[in-house]
Amino acid sequence: MQGVAEVARRPIALVTAAVLFLEAPGIVAINAVMAGFVEAQSMSLDGMDPDAMVAGTWGLGIGSGVALVLCGLVALVAGIRDRRPGRAGRGLLIGCAVVHGILGAVAVGLIGWGAFAFLMAVVGLVVLTLVAYGKAYGDGAGAPEEAPAAA
Repeated sequence: MQGVAEVARRPIALVTAAVLFLEAPGIVAINAVMAGFVEAQSMSLDGMDPDAMVAGTWGLGIGSGVALVLCGLVALVAGIRDRRPGRAGRGLLIGCAVVHGILGAVAVGLIGWGAFAFLMAVVGLVVLTLVAYGKAYGDGAGAPEEAPAAA
């Protein structure tokens, strides 16, 4: 008989992938709006060239979007194969969860509780994906146990 963890693994990973894929263009769009404001108002930090600020904002947006798509691909592959991600994939998902947690802490003060709730929901999905495909699952958790060797 399968437990809840075995049944819920695949849907959790697929929902996580869908959320990350939907979040990626959103973060690029937010950075595009910020780049537009910086360019229109010719903003700079401590005399920095405003064009460099615009390029940096675009770079951050595109880089963040690519990172979210990569995290989504890791979760999607885990859900389709129903196998735990590799070492690099787990590291990418852990980094994604940490960044969302930090952004959530910042967002609650700057934007409000709605943004905090969304970011914490993403953290929860990423962590659930990591935990559902935990170490015990990767080592053959469903296999029957062998009898210990005689001493």
